[in-house]
Amino acid sequence: MVLKIFFPQCCNLADSGLLVGRWIPGQDSAVVLAVIHYPFIPAQVKQYIQQSGEELAVLGSWSLPKEGQEGMESFLRDLSTIFPQERWLQISRKMGKMDGEEEEEKEKVVFVHYDQKKVMLSRLHPVHMEDTQTAVVFQTVARSQPLFLLDRYDDGPLRSTHWQTEGREGSILVELLKRASVPLCLLLNWLMSVWTRFCRLRAVSGGSCKVLLSSKLSTCIQLSHRSEHMRSISSPGAASSHIEFTRKANTVVSVLVDVALGILLMSWLYRDEHVAALASALVPAADRVATELEQLLQWLMGAPAGLKMNRALDQVLGRFFLYHIHLWISYIHLLSPSVEQILWYGGLSAGLGLTFALSLLSDMVALLTFHIYCFYVYGARLYCMKVYGLSSLWRLFRGKKWNVLRQRVDSCSYDLDQLFIGMLLFTILLFLLPTTALYYLVFTLLRLVVVLFQGVLHLSVDFINSFPLFALGQRICQPYRLAEGVKFRVLCEEPGSALHLLMEINPLSCSAVVQTYRTPASSCYPRDSWAALVRKLFVGELVYPWRRKSSKAD
Repeated sequence: MVLKIFFPQCCNLADSGLLVGRWIPGQDSAVVLAVIHYPFIPAQVKQYIQQSGEELAVLGSWSLPKEGQEGMESFLRDLSTIFPQERWLQISRKMGKMDGEEEEEKEKVVFVHYDQKKVMLSRLHPVHMEDTQTAVVFQTVARSQPLFLLDRYDDGPLRSTHWQTEGREGSILVELLKRASVPLCLLLNWLMSVWTRFCRLRAVSGGSCKVLLSSKLSTCIQLSHRSEHMRSISSPGAASSHIEFTRKANTVVSVLVDVALGILLMSWLYRDEHVAALASALVPAADRVATELEQLLQWLMGAPAGLKMNRALDQVLGRFFLYHIHLWISYIHLLSPSVEQILWYGGLSAGLGLTFALSLLSDMVALLTFHIYCFYVYGARLYCMKVYGLSSLWRLFRGKKWNVLRQRVDSCSYDLDQLFIGMLLFTILLFLLPTTALYYLVFTLLRLVVVLFQGVLHLSVDFINSFPLFALGQRICQPYRLAEGVKFRVLCEEPGSALHLLMEINPLSCSAVVQTYRTPASSCYPRDSWAALVRKLFVGELVYPWRRKSSKAD
């Protein structure tokens, strides 16, 4: 039988006294938490242990041989009658052994030395390791915090050695933040309740149009996401777990970093007339895009890449899209005198954070490229109608039809007139399909470029909102706080003596930290697979960047 004794490194040179700790139930293991020094009164020791509120006990005695204390070891051994235990540990600085009341045979002892501070402040991952011996040791050390808080050091009747023997570690700044967090959370909670009531009144009075816009605009989505962040921060209840507390801390740090980056952006925008420079460059850029689209349409209306298109349909589609471009140019020039003011007031949104500035930029890109979106929708609808028309007529030739009620293909008999009309329509649609497909392909590529740029902006917003900066900072500065497991290193192994091991903490990997503590993001982009995206593009279904189509009826 092997007895494991988890011994704190801070007690290796402690004066002789009593070992205070806990036996691990169901295992031949003991966790030593502190050493109470001689001289002491047994009644005060018992009272000190009872006030800790944990299942702690006197495990045995610890002796450090010194001059003039030759009888100390036998004196401490006799204390087993005052502190009755099923097992009594008698540990000296050079050897370790265990004596029992009924057992005379010595057991093999393994000393596992651990850093009490690191084990106290660390959190073991993953969470499902709660029943392992290592997790029980971590929990035992973590729950012993009241034992250390009761220690009055040199002013009390008892003197002890543990990881805070030299004084409690603390920071004046941290204590001030703890004091100010309660009224600050109450203030934020009241402000969020007022903001929630205001939003509800606006939603009721604004009608469905404002609700629709608020669900489509990236700025409104980011505003609702920030409101959820502030509600989680200002909740008066304490965090139920370490993961929830760390996520709250991640949210606080993310908001502060976001606001700091936004203020830096504001300082750049409103210095050296950068807003005016951007406004003067925006309108010519929009004109250049419109000019390039006109040239592209003129190229499509001819013989693009030597392809022979249906000239009548080609001219109709080209003139239709050119008319929209002329309307868009007129709209841009009508709006050009107000562009600088729009940018000036829009830049103030960076004071709420860089994410608001990026969301506003995404909305501005969507408005400035609205004509490209219209071209894409027109081309996609025409192409989709022809693809579905050709598929329906192909089923007609095979004697099949689509059963709308049962959502399946059934057999059907057609007469000669239906087959003749179907053949004519199939021929017309088939020969008109290349012209429509070319326009659809060109405008789909343009639309994908815009969606890709907006996707980069949204990924940046989600990265700032959800990235666990606080947890990652802990991993870099204090890696022992986030433990993935432990490893043991042999310190001393000599025949006839106890085995000494050193327990070291394996820190959680950075990728696991990000995966565990990352805040759930509310991205407005659908998480469709690449296969589903390719299928939608092939059949001409619209690819919406802000919602996911749940069914064919949508």
